[in-house]
Amino acid sequence: MRSEVHPKGWNEIKTNDSWAIFKIMGEFVNGFEKMSQIGPCVSIFGSARTKPGAKYYELAVDVAQKLASSGYGVITGGGPGIMEAGNRGANQAGGTSVGLNIDLPFEQHDNPYIDSDKSLDFDYFFVRKVMFVKYSQGFVVMPGGFGTLDELFEAITLIQTKKIGTFPIILVGTSFWSGLMDWIKTTMLEEKNISPEDLDLIKLVDSPDEVVAIIDAFYKGHTMSPNF
Repeated sequence: MRSEVHPKGWNEIKTNDSWAIFKIMGEFVNGFEKMSQIGPCVSIFGSARTKPGAKYYELAVDVAQKLASSGYGVITGGGPGIMEAGNRGANQAGGTSVGLNIDLPFEQHDNPYIDSDKSLDFDYFFVRKVMFVKYSQGFVVMPGGFGTLDELFEAITLIQTKKIGTFPIILVGTSFWSGLMDWIKTTMLEEKNISPEDLDLIKLVDSPDEVVAIIDAFYKGHTMSPNF
């Protein structure tokens, strides 16, 4: 008698996967409906582990304040650390403060500086990343870990491959990011894994004024709209 091709319970897994589609669709619909009403925003990314009073926390607050004072809303991942700093700066400047929170077992929780009607909760990282990419007019990337790098390189890849429109990607903190940028320029470029013009997709700065100046200059020649 021929043995089963699939282990016991395989059909049950397939059924559960099919039903998950509706939950995924629900997150997309809710996200699109809410985010489409908010207006031009810039996303701020960075470590959830950065504490208030730390150099980059306070710098992220200042960046968000400058952005909000210049008319941009601020989107973060909704949690602690740099995310909290971004929402805090936008809130203190009286600007739009959006949080795209993700359900994680340990470190993630809503920070108190998100506008009450602009806090969205997600179970799926990929749905959440679509919201960042679709509705951000720029990415401001503070020092962070794997999650920050994931969001950074996803945006670069989508722009490089023309899957979305170009928008500013700004790394804040020369001392933190210069090693990565040197490796990209020497190793990746020399191996011809990227093109010289790909380097133009990324700007490296140290001050809030530089962040705002880059975004303002970009949108003098581009329309603010969703990126796809």
